[in-house]
Amino acid sequence: QVQLVESGGGSVQAGESLRLSCTTSGYTASNGCMGWFRQVPGKERNWVARYYIGGDSKYYLDSVKGRFTISRDRAEKTLYLQMNNLKPEDTAMYYCAARDGDGCAGWHREEDFDYWGQGTQVTVSS
Repeated sequence: QVQLVESGGGSVQAGESLRLSCTTSGYTASNGCMGWFRQVPGKERNWVARYYIGGDSKYYLDSVKGRFTISRDRAEKTLYLQMNNLKPEDTAMYYCAARDGDGCAGWHREEDFDYWGQGTQVTVSS
């Protein structure tokens, strides 16, 4: 059974930083993909950053490039999202996700991912 558990959310001022963590258990896809998505009430859940488990490829939403960094500690089985220079428009519930199928480049929709965490709230005030 795959379990993803996020932590690290909170309320910050614009310009500040947060680091989200996603601890995993039971996820064994050696060429799969993990990612961070976010969702605000009434809107779709959209991807923010993705990490290819089989290599070191990383993908970012244009609006977070240069501010967010996705990384993974293989030994700790933990996925991170370092978020710097946060903006009010980054306010959302952030979800960790994992995909069993091979590859990461072309997979960015909510329905492309098989496993989800419960989410952690990030609130950025101006």
